[in-house]
Amino acid sequence: MEKARYIAVEGPIGVGKTSLTEFLVAEFKGRVLLEDVDNNPFLNSFYQDRKKFAFQTQLFFLLSRYKQQKDLSQQELFNSTVIADYLFAKDKIFAYLNLDENELSLYEQIYRLLDARIPKPDLVIYLQARPEVLIERIKKRSKAYEANIEEDYIEKLVDTYNKYFFYYTDTPLLVINTSDIDFVSHPEDLANVVKEIRSIKGGVQHYIPVK
Repeated sequence: MEKARYIAVEGPIGVGKTSLTEFLVAEFKGRVLLEDVDNNPFLNSFYQDRKKFAFQTQLFFLLSRYKQQKDLSQQELFNSTVIADYLFAKDKIFAYLNLDENELSLYEQIYRLLDARIPKPDLVIYLQARPEVLIERIKKRSKAYEANIEEDYIEKLVDTYNKYFFYYTDTPLLVINTSDIDFVSHPEDLANVVKEIRSIKGGVQHYIPVK
């Protein structure tokens, strides 16, 4: 998709979103938009007690992502390609996974107000990986707030992501299985993915590397 001006890279924690985003920024000579994860003051508490801190954590992310997206829409978006390491709509994936019924009802009202005001990507790249691969990558990252993530939570997250993108039709979608891909250590993996991105015309396209 040569003419894409706004590309969003999405997928569960540890899948390689930020790494691919930064590579694509260099490849397409674009600007980067990174999700502000580390500055969420509730995140560490959330991973220790998800039920107690889910709503505060989710609301912080929702408003932070909205501010970023709103700022993006006010800039000269079409003068250069923007690569983001998240999709605004993915916020709902975590909301439905972590919030109770009453919290979700309030969240939905806020989300609908905000979602109508932000730009939509020209292309979404959904990165998949097996749960065991994600768990191993998370351990290697050694981020303090990720130390308490349970394997069961990762498995549920992967399942929720897969279900969400199975029905996703808002934009052209490229699905990439990254379980056996290493963008950092193997330049040929990155080159193949870039070739796939440039070739996509619309709809849903799946890329599963042959090893």
